[in-house]
Amino acid sequence: MLELAVKGSKKYYLWVMALLGLIGIGFIVYLEQFDFGLGITGMSRDVSWGFYIAQFTFLVGVAAGGVMLVLPYYLHNYKVFGKITILGEFLAVSALVMCLTFIIADLGQPMRAFNVILHPTPQSMLFWDMIVLNGYLFLNIFIGWIVLESERNSVAPPKWVKPFIYVSVPWAFGIHTVTAFLYCGLPGRGFWLTAILAPRFLASAFAAGPAFLILLCYIIKKTTKFDPGTQAIQTVAKIVTYGLIANLFFFGCEIFVALYSGIPEHIDHLKYLFFGLHGHGVLVPWMWTSMTLMGIATILLVNPATRSNETILPIACVCVFLGIWIDKGLGMISGGFVPNPMHHVNEYLPTIKELIITLGVYSLGFLILTLLFKIAVSVKEEVRA
Repeated sequence: MLELAVKGSKKYYLWVMALLGLIGIGFIVYLEQFDFGLGITGMSRDVSWGFYIAQFTFLVGVAAGGVMLVLPYYLHNYKVFGKITILGEFLAVSALVMCLTFIIADLGQPMRAFNVILHPTPQSMLFWDMIVLNGYLFLNIFIGWIVLESERNSVAPPKWVKPFIYVSVPWAFGIHTVTAFLYCGLPGRGFWLTAILAPRFLASAFAAGPAFLILLCYIIKKTTKFDPGTQAIQTVAKIVTYGLIANLFFFGCEIFVALYSGIPEHIDHLKYLFFGLHGHGVLVPWMWTSMTLMGIATILLVNPATRSNETILPIACVCVFLGIWIDKGLGMISGGFVPNPMHHVNEYLPTIKELIITLGVYSLGFLILTLLFKIAVSVKEEVRA
């Protein structure tokens, strides 16, 4: 099926070439980071995780969101998702590749990644994060490819693949749970020190991942002959609605606990993010933008009339995706490091070089996503013909 990825229109080739160009630019800047070190980033002694790990945290959620299609289709025989389940699995593959690439970029020296394998430390969450991320990547590639090949040959998937499918469901919950444990297992960081962080991560994942998939379905519907199906898209939209409401509810619980307890280690982080602290507030407009976007999206998605409108639904999904990206991709990391445990404010902003490397990693992910979706859609069109 790999040959299907190299067959396309001029626009398809131009898109692929553009992505390759951005990957090349990002890699050139990364070579400078490899030679000079993480000094080219905006990180400091107080903020040791920056934009790379922020994107990793967000994209783990995008990858985990695919389980919202796998679970109903394979476990509950919800046939409506038959056309798009493979798209959710391939979206998870591209998101996981970006997650692992961002980790490599954050390490400074890529060879350090082998220390996790050569010197395993089961008491470390990083060790388990390596296992769940790579395991889930393998499961999605393996399951997606076997199922798609069976569909192309007009035969049922082999029965021996079902155990892998069943394992992939709790594994999807595991990747974001372990990621949350990386943060809430640090007792010196009050903003992350909460048992509800893992449920909050999962709720945001079940909103952002499916929301992005809806946008991809509309793009596929417009640019190809494959129609993912209105009923499937509307069902996914309902999942996004529930996930978004749960995410906002959990965040409201965090605010209540922090303010009602009166503990400075919890309050100061929220003050910094939403109102500024000690004259510093670079993230204030971003966080209010995030809350506004998620609030608008909630109104549009809760109302059946606007949710079923094919013009308004993509707008709502964009609001969901961007709102959660700002919350998890900017606020979650910086909000945990600023202020530091001594209540000193040392703000973090990514540098231009950091952003270029990030753009290169995203381009790599979109290239993989494009190739995988091209194969999947081509097979769907073949079967339909």
